[in-house]
Amino acid sequence: MGVEILERIRNLDERELLSYWIRGEYEEAETYWKLAERAKELGLPAEVYETFKQLGDESKGHGDELYEIYRREYGDDLIEVNVPNVESLNVLGKFWKVEDLGDVLRIALESEKLAETIYRKLAEECRDEKLRSIYLRLADIERGHYERLKALANKMGVELDVEKECEKESS
Repeated sequence: MGVEILERIRNLDERELLSYWIRGEYEEAETYWKLAERAKELGLPAEVYETFKQLGDESKGHGDELYEIYRREYGDDLIEVNVPNVESLNVLGKFWKVEDLGDVLRIALESEKLAETIYRKLAEECRDEKLRSIYLRLADIERGHYERLKALANKMGVELDVEKECEKESS
């Protein structure tokens, strides 16, 4: 599925990419807020809830920032881009099966790693400097989320090797 999405993202122009990214950031925010609520329902430590809530708030902030850029260039109306969000796609099917902290963190880490990998691959292949910088910024943001989640897992004593799991899933 990630390869198919990668191919579709490759074909987006700058306006489509911005629309895709803006919607993706808002979807990611919603996903993190739902994970925060799920963590609370499961009685997980408050720090887990707070981390997910903060990641959701940050994602919304990224979406707002990008939307301002988009509005200056293209006006208020986002264009429809028929490409699923890589992170939400990875999380949605698994979300309600979550049973414990390990599951919650594994799902979130896998989606951040997948998104980072796709954006770095796009940056490698891109000839347009402006788009390349957008892809690299996206990848760095996803890496930052990944690192924060991994630190939370370590602090909570949850052992995960998501990078190896992601490699297995993609092969």
